[in-house]
Amino acid sequence: MTISGWKQMLMRGTKNYKMNNHPFTLLQIVVRDQERNSIWKPMWLIVIGSRRDELSLVDCYQCYRQRYDMEHLFRFGKQRLLMTSYLTPDVHHEENWFKLTLLSYVNLWAARKLAVVLPRDWEQYLKTNKSIKITPSLVQRDFSRIITTLGTFAKFPKRRGFSSGRIKGYKKAPRTRHDVIKKGSKKSTENLKAP
Repeated sequence: MTISGWKQMLMRGTKNYKMNNHPFTLLQIVVRDQERNSIWKPMWLIVIGSRRDELSLVDCYQCYRQRYDMEHLFRFGKQRLLMTSYLTPDVHHEENWFKLTLLSYVNLWAARKLAVVLPRDWEQYLKTNKSIKITPSLVQRDFSRIITTLGTFAKFPKRRGFSSGRIKGYKKAPRTRHDVIKKGSKKSTENLKAP
């Protein structure tokens, strides 16, 4: 792999967005085989920001490679772990929910070596392939069996009586109301004609 870099590059901008105010570092990544033949087309990356010179070219490439792991995490979290399904007006509760979904993803990662591939009826290719990579969705499919084999240290809950509830005469403060923000129509400058 060869990484080439050019610093303080500028590109042509538009009327509304002047790119000459935003210099960047341009990277070219070329991957070659043992015979020095290029495997893929060169990959071009740009690094923009005031602290871009603090990063080495290898750091920039490795950060870009980690992007795929993060995108898969968020996609799986939204589709299978209900990451964005909890709706609450309280930011603290939403942050706690987000942490719970990340902890559940860590549990799936930790249990990946205990998981057994359980193919569905239409997944015949999983039955024949012995070198299948265990994905988080396959671990989640087998997680109920993993939990029953591991057991738990938690004790069974015991009833401690009934809660007294709210004190008589207690009034909850109403939630603050905010103005409704309506989107206006965009005023385009393209239709204006010069006199």
